[in-house]
Amino acid sequence: MWPNRRLIDLFKTEFPIVLAPMAGVMDAELVIAVAQGGGLGSLPSAMLSPEKAREQVNIIRQRVSAPVNMNFFCHTPVELTAEAEARWKQRLAGYYNEHGLDPAAPINAANRAPFDVSFCEVVEELKPEIVSFHFGLPEAALLKRVKAAGCLVISSATTVREAVWLEQHGADAVIAQGAEAGGHRGMFLTDKISEQPGTFALVPQVVDAVKVPVIAAGGVADGRGIAAAFALGAAGVQIGSAYLRCPESKVSAAARAALAEGQDDSTVITNVMTGRPARGVQNRLMREAGPISPDAPPFPHAATALGPLKAAAEKQGRVDFTNLWAGQAIGLGREVPAAELTRDLAKSALARMKALAG
Repeated sequence: MWPNRRLIDLFKTEFPIVLAPMAGVMDAELVIAVAQGGGLGSLPSAMLSPEKAREQVNIIRQRVSAPVNMNFFCHTPVELTAEAEARWKQRLAGYYNEHGLDPAAPINAANRAPFDVSFCEVVEELKPEIVSFHFGLPEAALLKRVKAAGCLVISSATTVREAVWLEQHGADAVIAQGAEAGGHRGMFLTDKISEQPGTFALVPQVVDAVKVPVIAAGGVADGRGIAAAFALGAAGVQIGSAYLRCPESKVSAAARAALAEGQDDSTVITNVMTGRPARGVQNRLMREAGPISPDAPPFPHAATALGPLKAAAEKQGRVDFTNLWAGQAIGLGREVPAAELTRDLAKSALARMKALAG
């Protein structure tokens, strides 16, 4: 039995395992598979239109009768100045020339919209059991409407101060995101990357600081990591990188190859892919222009000019400009169906905890 059932009882899932919402590399198919395996499936909705998000949730509802988590960003948009855009394009000019691309050609803007009224209306209509946010929480009026729709609210904290803030502002559970975690740092009360604690240090301090259930994220990719998270006081775990090589993910063949070769030192925290710090598999752009660059425009504008470069390189089977978000436990990933992986993770964790208790 799980030593802490608070998250299972709150979410009404079989296992205290949350699929990390990984925008751009997954859709309803992976959500469904994880739900079928007993975990909480999370649909990344920040890069979707309200219509597409509605369509995806309806697909999930038709396939499984399980709780669903819809995930959104709630960053404050920053305008792209002409000066910042010119500086970034100048930094990328050599790559454009190399691929025979016209830097003056029109480009579709990167679509990473914050949670707004139109998304809130979708939530009120679909009533997902859980709504998760990244980069804090939305404005109070929108959050009140989400809660009034009967949804539980969770969000990521990268420091104890952020965790306390989330609880004070209505979060029903807190994701303690250690520095090992893949994807964008959920930081919203700090911008100091060098001060971000790791999972092992963060989780017990967050557990001590808040009363709501704590979900450990970062470096958790097998039963040992889950058992360790529970030993630290967590009520559940959020796992992303371990699912990237499952057949249900939408990761390209070239990206799968890069992930399969991943080791403990393969990832870095970078801002050159989107303009906001995120951990991913190091690629050519990160090595040559970063990993942290003052030339990268604010989130999400850095990604806009990279679009043509990413497409051109991927046509050649390369991931030089592709953001392969993944955590430091990338080397523990496996190529197995997501439902099977979820059950294996839970079984392995329970066996590990039983052995430690004995």
